Amino acid sequence: MHIGGLKPYNNVFLAPMAGVTDLPMRELAIETGAGLAVGEMLSADLSLAQTHKTQLRQQHSDSAGLRAIQIVGYEPIQLANAARLNVALGADMIDINMGCPAKKVCRRAAGSALLADEQLVEQILNAVVDAVPVPVTLKIRTGTDHDHRNGAAIARIAEQSGVQMLTVHGRTRADRFKGSAEYDTIAAIVDAVSIPVIANGDIDSADKARMVLNQTGAAGVMIGRAAQGQLWLPGVIARALEHNPGDQSTPRIGCHSPALTPSVAEQLTLHRRHLARLQAFYGDFLGTRISRKHHAWFLTSLVTQNVIGPQIALEHRQHFNHLPNSASQDAALQRLSDHLLGIEGHIAA
Repeated sequence: MHIGGLKPYNNVFLAPMAGVTDLPMRELAIETGAGLAVGEMLSADLSLAQTHKTQLRQQHSDSAGLRAIQIVGYEPIQLANAARLNVALGADMIDINMGCPAKKVCRRAAGSALLADEQLVEQILNAVVDAVPVPVTLKIRTGTDHDHRNGAAIARIAEQSGVQMLTVHGRTRADRFKGSAEYDTIAAIVDAVSIPVIANGDIDSADKARMVLNQTGAAGVMIGRAAQGQLWLPGVIARALEHNPGDQSTPRIGCHSPALTPSVAEQLTLHRRHLARLQAFYGDFLGTRISRKHHAWFLTSLVTQNVIGPQIALEHRQHFNHLPNSASQDAALQRLSDHLLGIEGHIAA
């Protein structure tokens, strides 16, 4: 697929998640096979452009693939100016956030709150598309609530404004992350426009991705929360879709997915590389603290795969959260690795 004149590596993308999909995670997601990794949401308020948090979120490297910047705001001129700045800084594409349901975003009439004002949506999209020479994309939800699912109308406005791709999270703003994603609604949005539509919401395996693509007719899928603790998941799904849509090959030891899934040893190696990059990127103090949430998600994924039990995961997480620096965290990871690989080797024998 193409996004304007750009070609992602494949059609399985890593979703932008504030405080999660920083440069270290995006690099590793691309290195392990994701087609595109969208950067963390940036405020369109340029008075914040020089803050330390914003500058960290703007970091990019060739290893992270196409430089996709997501901006959020509610004022057309402000968003246009933010788009210009990010293109000047090297953005390959600009994504506009009209999907975030967070209260701190919506109370400023930004994010998914914008879906309630179709006229303002049109003004914003026209302003941003006219402001920059790179492709502009849009992320939305299916509507503001179950009585106001206007995703198809927003999609038509986006296409008419020159937006090159649309990502749809299959829930309304009111749903936040509760309930199940509405793939039938995404299918209706796909039918409403000719630009590529990417389906997002509850996609956590290759089988689920196949089902969603078949049900919606979407051009691709975007993986969000399921990639927390499993940054390799978009790549696993992309390889499964590419090599054999019906692949039912034998799982590796300790894994619940087909053989394209990394082994436990490979997962441990990738996780340790991720935490090491976090610590190098943020520095020992902040990197150590940010590593804790990623490690908690990794432990949860091991529980889901039946590699470890919930109690062992809880005990290890509690111990890890009290470690003061990267050296002590790495030592704990080595002990976990020795333990898990001993179990895997015993099973294999």
